[in-house]
This record gives sequence, C-alpha cells and structure tokens, in this order.
Amino acid sequence: MTAMRNSRTLALKRTMPALVGLVLLAFAGRTGATAPAERSQDDLTRTVAALDAAVFDAFNHCDDPAQLARHADYFDAAVEFYHDNGGVTWTREEMIGRTRENVCGKYQRRLVAGSLKVFPIRGYGAIAQGEHTFCTTGGSDCGGMADFTMVWREQDGRWQITRVLSYGHRPAPPAP
Repeated sequence: MTAMRNSRTLALKRTMPALVGLVLLAFAGRTGATAPAERSQDDLTRTVAALDAAVFDAFNHCDDPAQLARHADYFDAAVEFYHDNGGVTWTREEMIGRTRENVCGKYQRRLVAGSLKVFPIRGYGAIAQGEHTFCTTGGSDCGGMADFTMVWREQDGRWQITRVLSYGHRPAPPAP
C-alpha cells in the first residue's frame, strides 16, 4: 500500500508543474477587462474620427482647466508620446504638463481634411494616422504641419490613447 501511495505521490509531483502551467496559460492576459467588440471598418473609422475630434476639441480649448482635464482623460496614465522635436514623455502627467506650458492659449490643432486613416488592432483597438496643422489660437496663421500616429485602446467600452507619434514637423503649405 505504501509503495502504491509513493508511486501516486511521485506521479502527482511530476505532473503538477505541467498542470499549473496549463492553468496559468488559460488565464494569461486576462485582467478582468472585456475585449473590444468587433466592428466594421466604416464603424471603426467613424468611432475613431469622433474620438479624434473630441480629444482635439478639448486640446483646442485647454486654456480652460476643465477642458485640459477632459483632454487628459483621453490618454492612458502610462501614455508614451514620441515627438520628433520635443522628445519623449512617458506619462500622461508629463505630457499634459508640456501641453499646458507650450500649447494652451497659444495653438490649436486642425486635422487636414481627408488625411485620417484608421486601422483595426484585433482585440485591442485601432491605429489612427493622419496629418494636422497647428494654428495660432484665434488666428489664421497655420505655420506648422506634422504627421501623427496614435494607438487607441478600447477597454470595457472606454477608448484611450496609449501611444502617440508626432513627427515630420514642417512648415505648412500656404493657404490657397
């Protein structure tokens, strides 16, 4: 009887790591958040275009602290923002501080019509790419232009930006 019990104990000890591994694998990546719903390309593009308009409406009025807070809420706390001229920021707090200091009340962003492209990221959200100009607040001087790429994550029905690339800064072409 003891030999049989020892044999079972040995077999259990040998298989336990594999069983634990299978259980961990089954739950890997599950954080309690629900995955984003699958959308048609048209629906995804409309959704991301509306998000883009909303985040930059708040950006364009960020001299109002409530609008700056609204703008900040569109970004993940650990957002990474890569700017070819300004460098990298690693947090929402740092990025919003730079926005408050360098942008609010001075510049407004305008999406170049027809430039927004949206690409799905299965199980995560979407990539948005496009071009935008930056104009003096309340004026028509839109001297700067740049390309952008943003990674949007949808989690539990909420969309937030997790990565931003702002690059190719150049003078904007003269208005027609």
